[in-house]
Amino acid sequence: MMSGHPQLGGRLLVIFDGHCALCNGLVRWLLRRDRLDHLRFAAFDSAKVSGLLARYGIGSLGSIVEPSTILVLRDFNGPAEQLLVRSDAALAVLSELPKPWPAVAAALRLIPRRVRDLAYWLVARWRYRIWGRLESCPFPSLEERDRFL
Repeated sequence: MMSGHPQLGGRLLVIFDGHCALCNGLVRWLLRRDRLDHLRFAAFDSAKVSGLLARYGIGSLGSIVEPSTILVLRDFNGPAEQLLVRSDAALAVLSELPKPWPAVAAALRLIPRRVRDLAYWLVARWRYRIWGRLESCPFPSLEERDRFL
């Protein structure tokens, strides 16, 4: 388990599908834009997040969350710890980026969650067919390694 993980230090933890080419492309996009260093990343199949996922019942039989869903953990091990999924997770990440992305997130929040999540689900359902599946999770560069758990 990541109890008191020093790399997080109040940052959002973005948990993504490391085998998804679209997801990896989005992580690269986020790394280039996260100039204020508000984000950390971990792949779903990372041993470092398995305890966290189990704590939320993710990956267990009957879980409402599957690896096709982005997860964002806010305030890890803090009093206000919160796990966000699907479009709420994506909007939380956009809100942490420099301008204009927080305004984009605020505008997208005006769309009802059910509609946002439907759009999210459609992309998640077709992502491997459109963007492909990677055999293994790519290794981050030396400059990026401290941004990954």
